[in-house]
Amino acid sequence: MGAYYDEVEIEDMTWDDVKRVYHYPCPCGDRFEISRKQLANYEDIATCPSCSLIIRVVYDPLDFEDEPQDDDDDAAGSGSSEEDEEGSGDEVFEDALQHLRISDEQSSVVAIGA
Repeated sequence: MGAYYDEVEIEDMTWDDVKRVYHYPCPCGDRFEISRKQLANYEDIATCPSCSLIIRVVYDPLDFEDEPQDDDDDAAGSGSSEEDEEGSGDEVFEDALQHLRISDEQSSVVAIGA
């Protein structure tokens, strides 16, 4: 992504305790938004929910390094189930790897006429 509307310092953005996001005014009249969890995951793109504009947020990722993973999830109420789903997906992936068998037999080539 290289077509940012603007680059904005995190200090110029405003924290919204209700929505639990940083926001910045968008020219369309809405606001660009980015969560602390996104910042902790090194995501620096804030999006506007009403239009296609995006901004790059300039910040120090180390400021969000110690951000609790459940901080945003507890307020939203549904975040813990997302983590449970992700965790169960990881378990399924690990189970699949445990059952993977690689044989020494060479596969036969099948030619298909066109």
